[in-house]
Amino acid sequence: MNSFRPRLILFDIDGTLLKGGRRLRRWFGESLQSVYGQAGNIDNHSFSGKTDPQIVTELMQGAGVPEERIFSLLPDLKEVYLGRMREQLTADDMKLLPDVVAVLTKLEEASDVTLGLLTGNWEGGARSKLACFDLNRFFPFGAFGDDRADRSDLPPVALERALQDRGRPFEPRETLIVGDSPRDVACARAHGIRAAAVATGYTSREHLEASGADWVLAELGEAERIHPVFGS
Repeated sequence: MNSFRPRLILFDIDGTLLKGGRRLRRWFGESLQSVYGQAGNIDNHSFSGKTDPQIVTELMQGAGVPEERIFSLLPDLKEVYLGRMREQLTADDMKLLPDVVAVLTKLEEASDVTLGLLTGNWEGGARSKLACFDLNRFFPFGAFGDDRADRSDLPPVALERALQDRGRPFEPRETLIVGDSPRDVACARAHGIRAAAVATGYTSREHLEASGADWVLAELGEAERIHPVFGS
């Protein structure tokens, strides 16, 4: 594993690069209320590692909303929620996690490394969050909650987008997924991709280690343990 040199690195957002405050969850609930007439048990629901469509589906199924209605109104929910984010989200609503800009800058400067996103966020929401700290410049492409409702189905989408962006294929064995939850690790494992988990999100280091991550880091600044290219 010490000889591993990732050529394609796919980053999660929430808990990995940024953390959102209670305001984002409140907007999500208000959007559900506006579209479906209820928000379900949103205050106690775990969002960690899930796609936005999965979160909506789980909350509305728990509230007894018929499946047909859930899926038929999902585009409306997406439009309402992302509209709120575009109009109201600022850096004050988010927290930039330690060493994120330094690590991404170093990776961007490496001529043999390509960066992308692999996130459960709808793309519009992902871009709004990253824009608060000028991070979109690091990520020309990605795989998002718009693409698949199941996170484990996103890696092939990201690999195809990397091919389209760079004009060369990337193999799973030269790819690394960086996230903060067991679901990030599981989606990597499902496709023979290595996973680094950072304990800056909503999962303890112990649970991340038990999930089978190749590396567990206290924060992203420790990523040079994977390869010196991450270092400063």
